[in-house]
This record gives sequence, structure tokens and C-alpha cells, in this order.
Amino acid sequence: MASRLATRAFGAARLRPSIVPRALPAVTTLTSSRPASSVPEPKAKAQSIIDSLPGNSLISKTAILSSAAGLSIYAISNEYYVVNEETVVAFCLLSVWGALIKFGGPMYKEWAEAQNEKIKGILNAARSDHTQAVKNRIENVQQMSGVIDITKSLFEVSKETAQLEAKAYELEQTTALAAEAKTVLDSWVRYEGQVKQRQQRELAESIIAKVKKELENPKALQQILQQSVADVERIVSSKAQ
Repeated sequence: MASRLATRAFGAARLRPSIVPRALPAVTTLTSSRPASSVPEPKAKAQSIIDSLPGNSLISKTAILSSAAGLSIYAISNEYYVVNEETVVAFCLLSVWGALIKFGGPMYKEWAEAQNEKIKGILNAARSDHTQAVKNRIENVQQMSGVIDITKSLFEVSKETAQLEAKAYELEQTTALAAEAKTVLDSWVRYEGQVKQRQQRELAESIIAKVKKELENPKALQQILQQSVADVERIVSSKAQ
């Protein structure tokens, strides 16, 4: 395959018209007229190509480049690999991806580092806020360290208050019971007074009725009269003495 390609290239070179020699000065003139700053130096170009190869030393990079070139020549010469449009497309794609990796890699790295710094800043801020919140909580708890003593004293006060309330309720019940007993006793006293008044009235009425009945008897009147006269005479005689 390699010999076939070489034969075709040789035949095409024989059929190609020869270039006029006098056109060469014009090309050299044009190339010489370009600014030197826009054309990269061959040494720098070669150094950049060498740096883009994998490996840590110049020997390893040279070995890798030589191995790749030898394998490529061996594959093409033995027709293991045929150079066609797919090879060109693959080379173009690899070139595009290489350019993207070479030029876009640093930008992506910067963006990734910026995102990492942003996330790190957010996490650090959250950690600082959490630490400050924990410190504030600790300070609040330390300020409330006397709550236990205050709670104990309040419990004692509430206990005493409950005892006083119980005593007050007991005294209130005793007072209410005494008042109720007094009311009952007063009612009994009033009832007994009413009973005595009724009995005295009945006794007086019975005595008056009996006296009236005896006054209606003449013998009783005569006896009373005689008794009265005797009493008067005794009084008079006692005064005369």
C-alpha cells in the first residue's frame, strides 16, 4: 500500500507543471515583508509540541513519539490501517478536542476553582453561623444557670402557699361550721323561749281563770274578805305598838 501511494505521488509530480523560478522571489518577498512578531519561532513551536506530548522527560516523550510514528508506518505499510476520509475526520476531531482541552481546560479549571471557593465560602459561613449560634446558646444557658435555685425557692414558696391555703380553707370550714352550729343553737334558744312564753301564758291564763272561778264562789269571797280584815288589823296593831 505504501509503494502504491508512493507511485501515485511520483506520477502526479511528473504530470504537474513546473513552477516558474522567477515567482519564487515574490513569495520570499511576501514572506519577508510580514511582521516577524506574528510568525512563531520554530524553536518555541517545537517546544510546545514536545510539551504537549505525554511523559515527564525528553527521553520518554521521544520514545513515545518514535513508537507512535513506527506503529503508524507499520500499520499503513502492512495495510492494517488505510488512510481515508474517516482518518481525516478523526484527526480533525482529535485536533478540536485537543484544542478545547488545551485552551478550555484552564478556563474550566478557573471556573471549577471559583465554584469550589464559592461553595467553600458558603460552607464556612454556615459553619461560622452555626458556631456563633451554639456560642449564643451556651451563653444563654450560662445566664440561666441560676434558674435551678430560683425554681427551688419558688417551689418552696408555692409549697408554703399551698399549706397556708389549706389552713385557710380549714379555718373557713371551721368558721362556717361554727356559724351553722350557732344558727342551730339560736334557733333552739328561740324555740325554747317561745315554748316558755307559751307555757307561762298558759299558766297565767289558767291561774287567772281559776281565780275568776273562785271569785264567783261566795264562800271564797267571804274567806278572802276575812283574811284581808285580819291582815289589816294585824298591821294596825303592829303600828300601834
